[in-house]
Amino acid sequence: MSAKIKSGDDIIVLTGKDKKKIGKVIKVIIRNAKKKVVVSGVNVCKRHTKPRAGSGGGIFNKELAIDVSNVAILDPKYKTPTKVGFKIIDGRKVRFAKVSGEVID
Repeated sequence: MSAKIKSGDDIIVLTGKDKKKIGKVIKVIIRNAKKKVVVSGVNVCKRHTKPRAGSGGGIFNKELAIDVSNVAILDPKYKTPTKVGFKIIDGRKVRFAKVSGEVID
């Protein structure tokens, strides 16, 4: 099964407090038929950490996961949100942007 959003993709947030922010996908989480993505610089919270042996405590920024339905891949040509399609080129299945037809990977 091919994934429409993969690590390293440039995406834009469609809804929520970080609407219209652009970032790169750090990690894709699939758990119990729910798909979420962690995006750099988006959905950031403060994490208060207690000092432990080997590491000091403090307040750190942490990116939380966003549901995959709230993000869209950026079109490589026009830099707008786009849907993703699949086609076979030279016997290899590739993703392409539906807006411009450009191959994503």
